[in-house]
Amino acid sequence: MHSKFLNYFDEVARQGSIRRAAAVLHVSSSSVNRKILDIEERLGVKLFDRHAEGVELTAAGAVVLEHCRRTIFDYDKILHLVADIREMRAGHIDIASLDSVALSLLPTAVDQFARQYPNITYTIRTAQPDEIVRAVAESDAGIGISFCNDLHPGVRTRTEKSAPIGAILNNDHPLAERDSLDIEDLIPFPLIRSYDALTERSLVNLAIEDDKVPLKTACFTNSLPLARSMILKGHGIGLYSKIGFLSEIEAGELRYLPLKSSFLKDLKIGLLIPSRSHQTPIENALCRILSKSLRSLRLDS
Repeated sequence: MHSKFLNYFDEVARQGSIRRAAAVLHVSSSSVNRKILDIEERLGVKLFDRHAEGVELTAAGAVVLEHCRRTIFDYDKILHLVADIREMRAGHIDIASLDSVALSLLPTAVDQFARQYPNITYTIRTAQPDEIVRAVAESDAGIGISFCNDLHPGVRTRTEKSAPIGAILNNDHPLAERDSLDIEDLIPFPLIRSYDALTERSLVNLAIEDDKVPLKTACFTNSLPLARSMILKGHGIGLYSKIGFLSEIEAGELRYLPLKSSFLKDLKIGLLIPSRSHQTPIENALCRILSKSLRSLRLDS
């Protein structure tokens, strides 16, 4: 059944008359009648009962009408979505992200997206993992990038990547030549930690809560550039995933050592979207770029 029949059939059902439907459609009555007769023959069942005053749907016709109207509606919806994707006339995207992602992955991904869709605007904020998940769940952000092992029911993961939290050290640190560390190995040394380490929901705090390991923190900060600078200058060991330090690690300026904690080793960073609402075409387009960028990172070795 092609679109011409769908429109013909729908209008005949609305008008209760082939003649009146043809007038609305600006085609001949014979064309409309011929198309309906052809489909009736192919289906092997009458769709309309014809009488002197016009036509009336049969039981089979009522079923076909429901299909026609649903198909027409879905087709019109697709046309609007495709038009939005093709033209991207305007739009705004709200993103909530870990600061490490905002400093590493987001700039390149947004730059690539902005070259394709220059009329889109953005609000990009950095936040702690719980805040990001909450912002996405409450639709304050259309896209979130955060740890995703324990999600709110209002959030679903579009893409995820293994991103264990480990120890970030400079090359002169006494532990730098080790291959991995126990949490207890950190006890004698000052630590550099993200600001959420002050809360009970800190991922590292959750990992060590049963062991009551007395870690000594030299600096809590919500500034990743500051944390990076302090680690490079030997002021402490950072407890982070690799994502905010990839350039320095790949350049050999810093070392990443896995921590022997099953909880920290199993952590994942995810591209998060609301589960209770559909993405807009522009959000979907940006998510495709972000997903590809996230999957390409090596964060677990």
